[in-house]
Amino acid sequence: MLFDLLATTPANAANYRFDSVAVKEPKFEIDGVFLPPESDGAGSVYFYEVQFQKDEQLYERLFGESFLYFYRNRSRYSDWQAVVIYPSRSIEQSDVYPYRAVLNSNQVHRVCLDELGDIRALPLGIALMVLTTVEETQAPEEARYLLSRVQQEVASEANRDIREILANIMSYKFTQLSRAEVESMLGITLQETRFYQEAKAEERQEGRQEGRQEEACALIVRQWTRRLQQEVSEEIRSRLANLPLPVLEDLSEALLDFATGEDLLAWLEARQSEIQ
Repeated sequence: MLFDLLATTPANAANYRFDSVAVKEPKFEIDGVFLPPESDGAGSVYFYEVQFQKDEQLYERLFGESFLYFYRNRSRYSDWQAVVIYPSRSIEQSDVYPYRAVLNSNQVHRVCLDELGDIRALPLGIALMVLTTVEETQAPEEARYLLSRVQQEVASEANRDIREILANIMSYKFTQLSRAEVESMLGITLQETRFYQEAKAEERQEGRQEGRQEEACALIVRQWTRRLQQEVSEEIRSRLANLPLPVLEDLSEALLDFATGEDLLAWLEARQSEIQ
C-alpha cells in the first residue's frame, strides 16, 4: 500500500521487506561550523567543508552529521546552510544522485575556486583562497600582487594578519623551499609572522625531543652493558634509535628484568604496534 501511494515505485516493490531498524549514534566532531550570535535570537547555522582531496562519502558524512546536530539543537536555530569549497569540480564525490534535491536547493552551496574568475579581479579574501589553487609557476607573481593590495586596501592593524595568511599559504605550497627562499620570493620577512614563530618553536621542541631520545638510548645501552656484561650490537643500537621516547622510557624499566638479549628482542616484538 505504501508503494501504491507513490507516483514512481521500484520494479521489485513486491519483494521489499518491512523492518524496524536501530541506528547507533556515533560520537563525532564537526570542525567547520559558524554559529549565529545568541543575542540575536534563533538564526541560521552554517556548516562548511574545505575539500581538496576526493572523498566518495563526503556528502554522507556532511549531511548525516549536520542534520543530526540541527535536530539536537533545533530550538537554537531557525535554519541551516552548508558550504562546500573545492579547488575544482573534479574533486567532488562521483555519486551525488542520492542528494540531488538538497544539492540543488538554496541551502547547499558548492564553490569551486577555479571557477571564480581572474584572481586579480576578486575581493582580497577570496583571492587568498584562490591562491591555494594557482600553479606554482604563477603563484609567486600572484602572491606579490596580493601583497601589494594588502598594503593599499587593508588597515594597518589587520595588515599583518593577512600577510601572515599569505605567507602561510606560500610556505605550504612550496614545501621544497627553505623559509629564507620563500621570504626572498615574496619580498617580506617571515620572522614577523606568527606562522614563522610557531614553526621555529616547533623546531626547537623537536630538537629537545630528539635530545631526550638520544639520552634515553644512551642510558639503556649503559644499563644493558652493566647488567649483562656484554656489548650492545649495532642492530640493537639501530632499533633503539628508532624507538619513540615513551617506549624507551618503558624499556628502561623493563630492562631490569631481562636476562638475555632474546628477552630484549621479545619485548620489542611485543611492542611492535606502538613502535610503528
